[in-house]
Amino acid sequence: MRRLSRYPWLCFYFLLFGQNVRGLWPSSNSSAVQLLGIAERELNIENSSSSSFYQTRALFYSAMLLAQQYNITVGGEYLGWNLIETTGDPIIALRATCETISTSNTVGIVGPAVSREAHVIAPFGASINIPTISYSATNPELSDRIANPTFYRTVPSDNDAAVTIANLFLEFNWTMCLIIYQNDEFGTGGAKAISDAFVDSNVTVTETMIFDLNTLSIRGDLKSTLTGSLARIVIVWADTSYATLILQSALKADVVGPLFTWILGSDVPLTAFDEIWYDRLIGVLTIGPVVGNLANAPVNQTLLNDALGIWQKYEPESFPGTANVDYYALFAFDATWTLIQSFAQLCPNSTVSSCITFTNTSFCFDRRVLNIHSIFDIINTNTFLGVTGPVQFSTNKTDRVNGTYYIVKNVQRVSSTLKYVPVLISTNSAAWTPQAQANVIIWPGHSLAVPTGYASLQGVTLHIAIILTAPFTMMKEYVDQNGIIQRRLTGYIPDLIDHLQQKMGFVPNITVLPENITYNSLPDLVASNVYDLVVGDVTIMASRRTKAAFSDSIFDNSLRIMTRQKTEEEVHRFGFLRTFELRLWMVILGCLAGSACLFFLYEGRVHTDLRNRSILSRIGMSIWLAFGTLIGYGADFHTSSAPGRVLTIGIYITSLVLISAYQAYLTASITVSIAQSSFSGIDDIKNGKVAYNRIGIISGSSIEDYFLREISDGSRTYYVLRDKQDMLDKLLSGIIDVSIMDTGFAEFVTNSMYCNLTIIGAGFDQSEFGIIYPTKWLYEQALDVTILSLRESGVFDDLKSKWFQTNNCTSSSTDTPMKLTLGALAGLFIVFAVVSALSMLMFLWVKRRALLRYVRRRRSRNAIALNPAYRPYAQHLPYIAGYHQV
Repeated sequence: MRRLSRYPWLCFYFLLFGQNVRGLWPSSNSSAVQLLGIAERELNIENSSSSSFYQTRALFYSAMLLAQQYNITVGGEYLGWNLIETTGDPIIALRATCETISTSNTVGIVGPAVSREAHVIAPFGASINIPTISYSATNPELSDRIANPTFYRTVPSDNDAAVTIANLFLEFNWTMCLIIYQNDEFGTGGAKAISDAFVDSNVTVTETMIFDLNTLSIRGDLKSTLTGSLARIVIVWADTSYATLILQSALKADVVGPLFTWILGSDVPLTAFDEIWYDRLIGVLTIGPVVGNLANAPVNQTLLNDALGIWQKYEPESFPGTANVDYYALFAFDATWTLIQSFAQLCPNSTVSSCITFTNTSFCFDRRVLNIHSIFDIINTNTFLGVTGPVQFSTNKTDRVNGTYYIVKNVQRVSSTLKYVPVLISTNSAAWTPQAQANVIIWPGHSLAVPTGYASLQGVTLHIAIILTAPFTMMKEYVDQNGIIQRRLTGYIPDLIDHLQQKMGFVPNITVLPENITYNSLPDLVASNVYDLVVGDVTIMASRRTKAAFSDSIFDNSLRIMTRQKTEEEVHRFGFLRTFELRLWMVILGCLAGSACLFFLYEGRVHTDLRNRSILSRIGMSIWLAFGTLIGYGADFHTSSAPGRVLTIGIYITSLVLISAYQAYLTASITVSIAQSSFSGIDDIKNGKVAYNRIGIISGSSIEDYFLREISDGSRTYYVLRDKQDMLDKLLSGIIDVSIMDTGFAEFVTNSMYCNLTIIGAGFDQSEFGIIYPTKWLYEQALDVTILSLRESGVFDDLKSKWFQTNNCTSSSTDTPMKLTLGALAGLFIVFAVVSALSMLMFLWVKRRALLRYVRRRRSRNAIALNPAYRPYAQHLPYIAGYHQV
């Protein structure tokens, strides 16, 4: 709980030789019954008006004198009093109490001040059957009514303090802290109560440190413990004198502001610190119980004014002013007034001697107060409005039923000095509310922004590794102002790193990992401290988390199936004509026409079925002969000439190849189209519609783990791929038919890079991408909170829209079915041309004599026509020419 001296052995000095400021308080040793006050005397008191000891003593005396002023008696006699001073040592406190009780008619005890004294005095009071009411012992174990049947307290328990502290953390969204506590009942009990309250509030206590009361120092290295902790909120649960020493040590270790926020369980004297530390102390918070008027709750102002009036009358030198009265001194007044009012009701119609008697012994442990067993029922049922608020007790606990108020004060600079400024108030462990609208909290570093409560990355250099994977991370070339080609990173991940840097203030040192690295090896790079972070399309997996930790999701992922774009959305009605490309059809028609002409030339006059026909009929029959031969059907007559037969051979060869190719390509086109249209997704792969060796899987990836686990039962019969580019190459070349890929990469590739690839079916195996960082990383909460804030502000949606939802393909289908091109059959038509040329040469060879006669006849005709001697016989030229020919 509260204040203790540093050296217990000095109690002898104060008990035997101390010269105190006593004022002019009257004595009351002659009273028949008395109350015993136990006050803790502080060491090195410089100003009695600010001392809790002097204020507590003054209000204890004031309550006793005010009872006389109000004529409150016990069996017709005024209550007397005794006051002993302690220094926090429970044995010394017990000894002083025993000595006083042995020589006085003590019927009740007001005190003690500290919890470790209360753990001794409370059982002692129960053994001699007198009530004990503490005003500042807050250890939670003292709330147990069974263990402490005669104990009460007007100050709230540390259980209430723990709840209000937990509410304070909820108020500012703090999720972790460190606790420094002194190693006694007050410190250990308070630390446990706070830890238990934090469990219910999902607040983590990352570290606890002990302040050793024997060595007056903190166990362990304060600086390394705090700087190495995830938390940046420090709770100190120690008495005022010890909290002062702790804070002085923290200032020397440079762990008080601006990076750390300190919360103290008591108001340490700010005059105990040199002015050089003032800037660091700004932002320190204190939390402690207060009286009702500070929480706008009712208090007995008349009673308070009368008590303060008595104080000013008898000891004006210790009176600090109405606004500066110590809260624990007011709790001491209400503790005293509770016993005064209760004993006034114990003997309403009898004398004190007949109502209260004592065993005739001077040994304190055997000295009993008789006939006051009903005093405890009176205390439990008595209710009144005290100077701290409503005072009421019950039979179940030693704590007050109500009247629990806590205040948070903030250390701020006012002019050239530091002061505690009240900023928040809590009533009956409820939520915190501003104590005054004008009082704002000044946080460490003179900031108005609420600290996050965890380690900050501001100014910290992070070594970040990234992976080149479109569109997450890509390398882009550009020309700078000097005309030099430069390279820069672009994509989803670089943009995300920029957003994180703007929010958190770290300095990024980015390294691009080699392309042959596997995803499963990435956590090792962080675990071995090669890099601080690995940022990329890395799936969060349990096996990877055994080596390193992952942030919250930076990309919600699923797996998709990629394949080549199907030839058409459906089998085209004129698909049989689309098997050959247009140029090939044109060449085929040219060959058909040429062949028909040659057949007309070869067979038109010599073939028995043609020579007696008209020219048009002979042309049609020639075309029919060429067409029937080309399609392999044949005509109803055959060639009779040698050139015609040679030409027929060429057409047969061409027909054989064309018909085979046509059937193959038409069948393949229809089959592929039907197969693709019936392929629905991952279930077809599981059902074996696609052979495993036609499925491409990237080695060392989370996709490989999924395939082995969910599809192939550990069989590695799939087609192993090196990386994503290898997958694209194998798909486009037809080496594999399908591949499984992350949805982000699949959508980007099919929408922006390869329009002849497509995605089949819905997404499956939902997963998340996360940033890899070391286990128990100092800044993990800072990173996760920033990622969540980016998600809430829509940054991730904007990045997805920018990098994944852009469609550069005009259509989801290329509408280019499988076609046989002219180039593939160029050799065939060369062969046909050669054979056709041979048939023409053969035709010319067979007709050589007739051609020679024709040539000679033409020459003779020309000679007769040109000779003047034959002109009279021009009309007979044909005969003459024929004669010469004969």
